Amino acid sequence: MDFQGTLFAPPETAAPRCDAITRRPLTHGAWIDVARGWLPAADEVFDTLRHAVPWRAERRQMYDRVVDVPRLVHTYLAADALPHPMLDRARDALSEHYLPELGERFRTAGCCFYRDGNDSVAWHGDRIGRGRSHDTMVAIISLGDPRRLALRPVGGGASTSVEMGHGDLVVMGGSCQRTWEHAVPKVASAGPRMSVQFRPINVF
Repeated sequence: MDFQGTLFAPPETAAPRCDAITRRPLTHGAWIDVARGWLPAADEVFDTLRHAVPWRAERRQMYDRVVDVPRLVHTYLAADALPHPMLDRARDALSEHYLPELGERFRTAGCCFYRDGNDSVAWHGDRIGRGRSHDTMVAIISLGDPRRLALRPVGGGASTSVEMGHGDLVVMGGSCQRTWEHAVPKVASAGPRMSVQFRPINVF
């Protein structure tokens, strides 16, 4: 799917604003924040990530066999340069906005490339590292075709979902990684979509 550029491109110094973020409380102290069309220059960032990120395919053990991970991935560590300056501005804006709650800055940037509707993420929580025992946050910027972020409580209960569109922001916070699970399900048909997940140090 091609994304038409905006008629008036944002200036080089444009930065995301956090005053339009809205919060949806979940259960057990979990919550999600959502901001539609949050990232300026989303078309340009999408194109840059598609060509500049050193995407790689991964394989994982599943029961008695090794299978392909159904998406391409790359992680930028805290000391790594991000592939587009708008992502630096986005991370800085999120760090400043959430610092009073989070107590630290977002440092790493995990990237996923969903090539079509067959690419997905299974149910999970980011519970490796501090996310297993402490409240934390994961901020997701979605680029490209819309895909659904599904969420369900650990142990059962009413589920919910958010459709993530081009340039949208979704932040999972509070106890979300410990008490809820999330997934990006397969769909019958979808164009390419990427996500950038900003995390604090030692949250995976």
